[in-house]
Amino acid sequence: MATFRYTDPVLPKSATGRTADAYAQMAVDFGLAEPAPLVALSPAPELFTAAWALLRESLLADGGTPGDGTPGDGTPGDGTPGDGTPDGSTRTERELVALGVSLANRCPFCVSAHTTMLHATGDHRVAERVLRGEQPEDPDHARLLAWGKATRTPGSPELAAPPFPRSHAPAHIGTALTFHFINRVASSLINERMLPCNAQRLRVVRSLGGRSLQKAVRRTVTPGDALALLDETLPGPEWSSGSPVGSAYAALRATAATGAGLLDEADQRLVEETLASWDGAHPPMVWEALPDRAARPGARLALLAALAPYRITDEDVAAWKKPPFSDHCLVHLIAYGAFAAVDRIESGITAHLAKETS
Repeated sequence: MATFRYTDPVLPKSATGRTADAYAQMAVDFGLAEPAPLVALSPAPELFTAAWALLRESLLADGGTPGDGTPGDGTPGDGTPGDGTPDGSTRTERELVALGVSLANRCPFCVSAHTTMLHATGDHRVAERVLRGEQPEDPDHARLLAWGKATRTPGSPELAAPPFPRSHAPAHIGTALTFHFINRVASSLINERMLPCNAQRLRVVRSLGGRSLQKAVRRTVTPGDALALLDETLPGPEWSSGSPVGSAYAALRATAATGAGLLDEADQRLVEETLASWDGAHPPMVWEALPDRAARPGARLALLAALAPYRITDEDVAAWKKPPFSDHCLVHLIAYGAFAAVDRIESGITAHLAKETS
C-alpha cells in the first residue's frame, strides 16, 4: 500500500538541515519517527518545520500558559506541565479536541491516529466509546469533543462558551487549528488507511499501538523548543497569550500564504470569496461552484483542499501538476487551500473570545 499519493517525500534517512532536526525532534517528542501527514509536507521544508512546530507546541507541550506547573514524572496529576496540573490541560483533553476536529472533517486517517493516541494516554474506554459514536462518560470530556467538532462551523453555538478556561486557549485552540490544517493535508496527500489492510479497525491493534506510544505521551515536552526550526519568530494572535503556540501558528500561516502565488489574481479572489462566505458545511456532491478541472485546475485544487480534500482525484492533480510545477509547488498549493479554511475557522472561534473581553 502506497502511503503518499502525489509526491515523493523526503524521508529521515535522506533529510538534511532543519528537516533532519525536525525529524529527530518528532521521533523523541511525538514517539513517531515518520508521521505520514507531516512527512507529506517534507518536499517543502518551510511548511514541514512550521507544521511540526505548531503540532508540537499545541498538542504535545505544556497545555496552559507559560510557567504552569512544575516538573514531574509525566503521570496525570503529578504536577507535570500540561498533564493534570490545576492550570494545565491534559493530553487526553487535547486529543479529544483533535479527534473532534478530525471527525468533523471526515478524515479517517486522523480519526484512527487520535483514537490510538487516546489509548496511549491510558484512556482506553474513552477512545473506544468515541470511535463507536458514543459520548465520553466524563461531561467535561464530552464538551471538549463537541467543541472540537463544532470548530468547523463558524457561528456554531458551542463556540459561544468554550469548555475550558482562558489559560487553556493556546493549547486547545492551537490543537484545533493544527488539525484543521493536518486533516486537510492528510486527506489530500496520503492514503486514508493508517495501517495496511485497515488493521487499525481491530481494537487489539489500536490498543497495542497506543501502548507502544505510552512513554512518549507521558514524557514532559518543554514548550518552545520547536521555534528554533522556524525561519523567523513572528508575533502570535491574541488568543495565544504570548505562548510558543502563537509564534508557531503565525509561522505556518505566513508560509502557507505563499502558495497563493501559484494562482493568478482571479483564482486567488475566487478562493478568498468562497471561504469568506463558507458556513462550515461539506460541499454537495454536485458542487456547481467548483471550478472546471480543465479551465481552472489550480483554483479547483485549492478549493477542494479547503472544503473537501477527500474528493481530490488523480485527474485533479494531473490537470495542474505539469512542468514547471513540482512536488514543492503541489504541497504549497494544498497548504494554501487548507489554511484558507483554517483562517475562516479561526475567525469563528475568536469572534466569541473577542466578545468575552469587550
